[in-house]
Formats: sequence, structure tokens, C-alpha cells
Amino acid sequence: MSEDQANSPREGALAGLKVLDIGTFIAAPFAATLMAEHGAEVLKIELPEVGDHARRLGTPSEAGDTFVWLSEARNKRSVTLDLRKPEGVALFKDLVAKADIVCENFQAGTLEKWGLGWDVLSGVNPRLILLRISGYGQTGPYANRPCFGRIANAFGGISFLSGEADRPPAQPGSATLSDYMAGLFGAYAAQLALRARDRDGQGQVIDVALYDGIFRILDEVAPAFQKGGYVRRRDGAETPIVVPHSHYPTGDERWIAIACTNDRIFGRLARLMDRPDLIDDPRYATNGARLKNRGAVNGMIADWTATMTRDEALKRCSDAEVPCGPVYGIDEIFEDPHYAARGNILRVEDPRVGEIAIPNVVPTLTGTPGAVRWLGPRLGEHTEAVYGAWLGLSPERIADLRARGIV
Repeated sequence: MSEDQANSPREGALAGLKVLDIGTFIAAPFAATLMAEHGAEVLKIELPEVGDHARRLGTPSEAGDTFVWLSEARNKRSVTLDLRKPEGVALFKDLVAKADIVCENFQAGTLEKWGLGWDVLSGVNPRLILLRISGYGQTGPYANRPCFGRIANAFGGISFLSGEADRPPAQPGSATLSDYMAGLFGAYAAQLALRARDRDGQGQVIDVALYDGIFRILDEVAPAFQKGGYVRRRDGAETPIVVPHSHYPTGDERWIAIACTNDRIFGRLARLMDRPDLIDDPRYATNGARLKNRGAVNGMIADWTATMTRDEALKRCSDAEVPCGPVYGIDEIFEDPHYAARGNILRVEDPRVGEIAIPNVVPTLTGTPGAVRWLGPRLGEHTEAVYGAWLGLSPERIADLRARGIV
């Protein structure tokens, strides 16, 4: 490779990939967004006059659509089409013939009801990859039940673990956690399916339940129960298998997270606290002993952190190589120099809302970095352009379809 080639801009890793996003809200659309960030051409297909419900989810912006929509529909081209009508189904099949991936997250059986099941779509395009995200998956006794993120968080097991021990189960940060997890696994699975298609030329169906990703990240909860009958319960800020590993108050009424995942790190913390005696004390010398004396350990650390401001505690822990971090609110994230240095917060100029700050693309690729080219589009903004370029429809034909509510 020449020096000029090495230094020249490269297309996004997924450039040339054609994706049809017919999902709603977060899960499947998020999978499509991840692909759009890395160069895929994603058509967001929405019901005429109505659009994706995510346009109305969250805080309204000056554009009329919410901040959720502007951020999460980034880089997509909005096309209207009514899949409930026979002529809309026919047009969709024409798009499918040219697509690589279809992303959907309707209740199981919905595509089949519209005459767009896998048997039909694969007949149109044998190389197609169909990503299906639904509440309980395409199989099993609960497949036809309605489900949203909060329900999947609860069913997946993470809500039961969230909150204080003496309080009811809490929401694990966000009701949409399971949607984003399912979308992330869906996007990953789509790349696996593309790799398999490169090998044998065949498309396939991806079946992701909304709760699947939640259950997958519960570390040892399943084997610990199966082998020993241990049912993990709510521990608030604690981690049930390691001590100390929690949030501790500071003198300026803030919080610091400290994580001592082994005895060696606890030794560093003990010396930092001027308590080297704890290192050899049988009550605290090992993690197993500290688990039995959790309250005493956490009490000593909380008393120590309360003597300092958060910034002082962070500096002292960092200097001593004790893993620590601030417990941030979003206002503090915006002020943090590390977020700024890594460009985690992306500021995008949009003619509808002016400058808007959104989370930047993840992950960072050095050779083919992802990008945000535009925010969530207006409903049907690209209908004429897409139907003309993809299907060769004339402006008159598109106008007729629009007049009859097909697009």
C-alpha cells in the first residue's frame, strides 16, 4: 500500500450495505442506526402521516420530533409506505429485492399477517438477512404477548436485582435498557449473518427477544443458582461477590465509586487510609472475609471518604492505583475534560434546532471511523428520492401513490 493510499480517507466499514428499517421505537431501529453510523444506507420506512412512534417518545424539540428521534434516527433516510395495503406490500417487496438486511421489531406474527413472512421475503431475495426483535422472541409460549422495555427488564431478571435490599425492585437506570441491548446484539448478529452469507451466499433469520440481552449480562446469576440454589437479591450500590465495591459519600455531598476487585487492591486502599493493619486482620485480609464483614468495611471507607471533597478523594485513590471514579450526573459529564478529549459528546448543527449535543459513535475505528452525517429526518423527507433511485418510479407515479395513501 502506498503512503497516499494509507493516508487517504476510507469509506465507512459498512458502505454499500442496504438496510430497510421497518421497526418502531428503539430496539430494531437502534440496530439499524449502528449500521448507518458506519456507512450503511438505511431506509427508515414509516407509516404515512403517522411515522415511527419514537418521533413522539421523550422531550419534544423545536423540530416537532423529540430529542430521542433526532439522536437515534441519525443518518437514516425517511421513506413513507403503508405495509398494511397490498400495493404497499408490493412496493416493499421491490425494495427487499435490492436490500441486504431488513430490521423489524413488531409483535411476533405481524409480518406474516401482512403477507411478508420469511418464506415470502426469502423468495424475493434469497440473500436477505431478516433481523427480528420481539418481546419474547419468535418461539415459545409467550411469543405473542405484547412487551416493552420495562417488561423485558423485569422478565430478564435485572429489575429484581435493582434497588435497595429493603425496597421494592427498581428500574435499572432506564426502561429502554433492554431495547438498546437487543439492538446491540441484533446489529452484531447481522454482521455475523453477513459473514456467513459471504461464505455460502445464503441469507437467514435472526431471532432476538427483548429480554435476551438482559439475561445474557447477568454474570454468574444462572450458574450460581443452578449449582447452589443461590438467588441473588437487591444490594443497592453493592456488588454481592466483592467487597469493597460500592459508592461512598464525600465531604462536599457528592459520591465516589471505589472498586477493589482483589486483595492486592484492597491492600493499596488500606495503606492509603492509614490502616495497614487491615491487610493482615483475619476479618478483612481476604475477599471472603470481607464479604462476611461488609458493613464494617464499607463503614470505614465511607468515614474516610467523607473527610475529603470528591476531587480530593479521586486524586488520592488514583495516585495510589485504587480504581475509582465520580458518580456523575449528565451536567457533570458535559463538564468533564476526558469526555471532551475523546469526543464522546458530539455537537451537530441542524437547521431545525440549531446545535444539538448527542452521544458520539461507538466504537471508534481508526481506519474506517463511523460518523453522524445528519440527525433524525423529517417524516417522508426522502420518499421521492429513494423511490426514484431504488425503484425508478416517476414523480407522477409517486404523487399518485401519495394521493392514495400508499406512501
